[in-house]
Amino acid sequence: MKEVVQLTESWSLGYDGASLPARVPGCVHTDLLAAGVIDDPFLGLNELAAAWVGRRAWTYQRRVDAEDTSPDRHERTDLVFDGLDTAALVTLDGRELGRTRNMHRSYRFDVTGRDGGLHVEFTSAYDEAEAVRRLVGERPNVYPEPFQYIRKMASSFGWDWGPTLVTAGIWRPVRLERWSTARLARVRPLVTVVDGTGRVEVRVEVERTGQGAGRRLEVRGAIDGVTAQGVVDGDQALLTLDVPEPELWWPRSYGAQPLYDLELTLTDAVSGVPLDSWQRRVGFRTVEIDRSADELGTGFTLVVNGVRLFTRGVNWIPDDVFPSRVTPDRYRARLTQAVDANVDLVRVWGGGIYEDEAFYDVCDELGLLVWQDFLFACAAYPEEQPLRGEVEAEARDNVVRLMPHPSLVLWNGNNENLWGFRDWGWEPELRGDSWGEGYYLGVLPRIVAELDPTRPYTAGSPWSGSWDHHPNDTAHGTHHSWEVWNRQDYTEYRASVPRFVAEFGWQAPPALATLRRALPGERLAPDSPGMVHHQKAEDGNGKLNRGIARHFAVPEDDFDRWHYLTQLVQARAVATGIEHWRSHWPDCAGTVVWQLNDCWPVNSWSAVDGDGRLKPLHHELRRVYADRLLTLQPDADGPVLAVVNQAPEAWQASVTLRRVRADGTVLAEGVVDTTVGGLAVHRQAVPRELVPDTASAREFLVADEGDLRALYLPVTDKDFAWPPPRYDVTVATPVGGGDGSVDVVVTAQTLVRDLLLQPDRLGPDAVCDTGLRTLLPGERLSLKVRGAAETGANAVRAALFCVEPM
Repeated sequence: MKEVVQLTESWSLGYDGASLPARVPGCVHTDLLAAGVIDDPFLGLNELAAAWVGRRAWTYQRRVDAEDTSPDRHERTDLVFDGLDTAALVTLDGRELGRTRNMHRSYRFDVTGRDGGLHVEFTSAYDEAEAVRRLVGERPNVYPEPFQYIRKMASSFGWDWGPTLVTAGIWRPVRLERWSTARLARVRPLVTVVDGTGRVEVRVEVERTGQGAGRRLEVRGAIDGVTAQGVVDGDQALLTLDVPEPELWWPRSYGAQPLYDLELTLTDAVSGVPLDSWQRRVGFRTVEIDRSADELGTGFTLVVNGVRLFTRGVNWIPDDVFPSRVTPDRYRARLTQAVDANVDLVRVWGGGIYEDEAFYDVCDELGLLVWQDFLFACAAYPEEQPLRGEVEAEARDNVVRLMPHPSLVLWNGNNENLWGFRDWGWEPELRGDSWGEGYYLGVLPRIVAELDPTRPYTAGSPWSGSWDHHPNDTAHGTHHSWEVWNRQDYTEYRASVPRFVAEFGWQAPPALATLRRALPGERLAPDSPGMVHHQKAEDGNGKLNRGIARHFAVPEDDFDRWHYLTQLVQARAVATGIEHWRSHWPDCAGTVVWQLNDCWPVNSWSAVDGDGRLKPLHHELRRVYADRLLTLQPDADGPVLAVVNQAPEAWQASVTLRRVRADGTVLAEGVVDTTVGGLAVHRQAVPRELVPDTASAREFLVADEGDLRALYLPVTDKDFAWPPPRYDVTVATPVGGGDGSVDVVVTAQTLVRDLLLQPDRLGPDAVCDTGLRTLLPGERLSLKVRGAAETGANAVRAALFCVEPM
């Protein structure tokens, strides 16, 4: 049987004639940080002081004894790298094994009978990119960095939410594999369900040693008590395993996520000796994208197991600018936060990485659908060599690696490049040069059709389906809605109903505790040096302030108030879009919020900040992505009540509508009883007598159904006659609450709009179970806080914020 020896220890990093201890998997930055050579680039302005790291060459080294001295000596020893970042020369005992130029693929070198010093010499990614640029010519992109000339995580060169920390290193595991006769080189399980029977068609490729040539080999497979075996014909074999009536794998909230162990063994058919094995978990489900034309244009609806879904998604970026630091536990924590927000799809964005196996394992278990971008983003990519060969090898590697996962439901060719070609001035600048279209409309769909025909492919996001329509046409396919954040009020989300909103979002700063840790000693202000440095978006603070100014007075010299209002506007903006688009299901079939997470502490569009703390947006996503949603939508003829039911079961809803004065007086009241079928929406106009008087600026509409609430103000907050908010606060320690747990009860004496408790003000580890809430006079709100260092009533009151009169 194949023997595996991990090579994670005894590495060193050459630095100025000396050797520093190196961690593998890891990268140069983390090794320099551990050695005290650089300061934490996430803190203050330290990113700038670390820029030199990405501009020079680095060498990792250790001794390797590749010769097999065991009694059962194997015929072959391979040195296998799962990931090298990026351009490297690999030598053993002074002799070249090979050269690499792609972070996103694995490498295997025959080192049979050899030992000595193993050196991995990394060229600066800048130098490699510039060499390729000189070879293939200039191409446009949206940032002044050469990321399209090297197959490397594009966002390590910086983004509008990320630092410029250009890494190098052995970022994924490295090992020796010793084997004889043959090994399993590639395994592709094609999992389908037809007429209630689950079928796993396993296509196997083997690699043979010289002595294994012509040897009769067998592959045996097993799943759920079903077995099959086949003879290897040359270097290929095919097994088919039919599982009668398997339990179907469903996205979360639609059903369970049963996973089946699929096991393969390669054996010598003559001796019966096992040579190699392979094991993965698979799930049985069907998936398609309905892109049918209709009277509105061209749809884009995800269909799983025959059920049409409104997709409740988030975009995922690398969770750390140094990806080797992201552990399986960290993946699980972040993805669990997605589930807690009622998310059912995570889009792995094209400027990052193909994530570690642990990411997809957790998605399989939690029922999170995965939309996987191929790694192209916001640039024109040359299609000439050496890049073209690397792109194809990378795509083949990762399609085969990821295809066992039932959570993976869509391959996407690129992020915004088709749109960029049409709208961002690339076409005249390119003057006929290649720019990536051949990848997105040729190479990549061909590879997916060949290797993984069970899953749909789309050429890009956004993409209208063909050049017959604008790539970002709201009526056709996927749409990215960025005009609102960049130039408009968030209420403009209601101006259109795209068929599928694959990106939209609004910025806000991270939690206060995150800012204090990242900017130690700084007097925080929107324009303080550290805050400006940790704001990477073009005119980011200007857009934040304009977002506030359209609804509130922009605070002067009150950072706490500014911080609260920016986070409030972010939550309101995203909720405004989602409520509007969900109310128009099935015309609109999904939203994918930009973005779930951050890769460092930064002002960004995330719901979870770089330290893992929840912004109010996270709590708001939990509300607007819940199976059942109540929303009041403005319309030319008055507000419309939309009762949205994403659950498969019908909803017997009884909605109480109240027309209320700012002082809490109920002017009119009515009840709407309706039955909303599963995966359906009920819309109806609000009765005229319940519609608030727009002239008074003192009336609003509230709709309640159980714990669900929706509000409708006919004017903006700054035009509404808000009463000064008054509320009482009581704090109690629950039984066994010595761990910093407190129960907070807020009782409203007046209308209290968008009350928020910021738990990290009570301690850096404190969390609260509730986000923004609006209370009518006399209503009580119970909040549970865990992990607080300060639990007194005064401290709690200081951590509470709400909308105040202008």
